[in-house]
Amino acid sequence: MVSTVATVPPVQRTSARCVPLLKEPITAAQAVDLAQLLKALADPTRLRLVSMVAAREDGEACVCELTEPLGLTQPTISHHLKVLIDAGILARDKRGVWAYYALVPGALDALAAILTT
Repeated sequence: MVSTVATVPPVQRTSARCVPLLKEPITAAQAVDLAQLLKALADPTRLRLVSMVAAREDGEACVCELTEPLGLTQPTISHHLKVLIDAGILARDKRGVWAYYALVPGALDALAAILTT
């Protein structure tokens, strides 16, 4: 079975240089990028989704595996997953009728670097 990765582009990052917030002021463009990333993560359900996916032994989860633990419907979880994909935090791999989600390598490293003093 051939799998395909969704081609949804992540949020565009305007600067490859991650400046810690307390070292020097960030630019307006960096503030917009950081706010978009933080907005995607600033939801309890999305934080739990990132944690659940990242904690899996194989590093990926199907939406069908996430509905019961969260007590939410598949469409609601799919909406939250799409927000995380659009922010460049998760990637989607379509396999037949199922979609599997995995943390984008390094996606949270930039956030950690920015927040580190």
